Amino acid sequence: MSSIITPLLPMLLHTLIHPKICSLEGKVLTRPAARAIVLQQEDILLLYTQRYNDYSLPGGGLNDGEDVSVGMLRELQEETGAQNIQILRYYGYIDEYRPSPKPEYDLMYMRSHFYLCNADRVLGSTSLESYEKKNGMTAKWINIHHAIVHNERVISDQHVSMGASIQRETLMLKQIAHELI
Repeated sequence: MSSIITPLLPMLLHTLIHPKICSLEGKVLTRPAARAIVLQQEDILLLYTQRYNDYSLPGGGLNDGEDVSVGMLRELQEETGAQNIQILRYYGYIDEYRPSPKPEYDLMYMRSHFYLCNADRVLGSTSLESYEKKNGMTAKWINIHHAIVHNERVISDQHVSMGASIQRETLMLKQIAHELI
């Protein structure tokens, strides 16, 4: 486990607005999230989700009142079994607006914070949530360029099973490959 690092000067990386969102007004469901970037040369630790046939960065929603970096560490350990994690630095955040999964809201706003981390290559056991298990989520080290090509193919084919997060994840993978590899 590492020391907790909270961003002093957060940096907006991108703002994504789903094409079905016509207005940012109305009742908004807010979901803060934290995600990990774990690299070893050109390999990156990602989650492959069988249901959506895509690769994504480990991470997810924060618990009420949870510190962003604490939430990222929790999610990284639960989803991947990563061991000996070290937070190197805060990388930035993405703001995302998309349709709400809850009918009582007009839209969902998600701010995803990204941290660059180190971790051992050998992964321990995971503590996946039931929906993650049901979706066939598994952690794996993969060449970042292969993951990008795979996700781009899924996007171009517009599979009906395509997940809502693949645009954000592929955008981030491309940025990571360009800036950090």
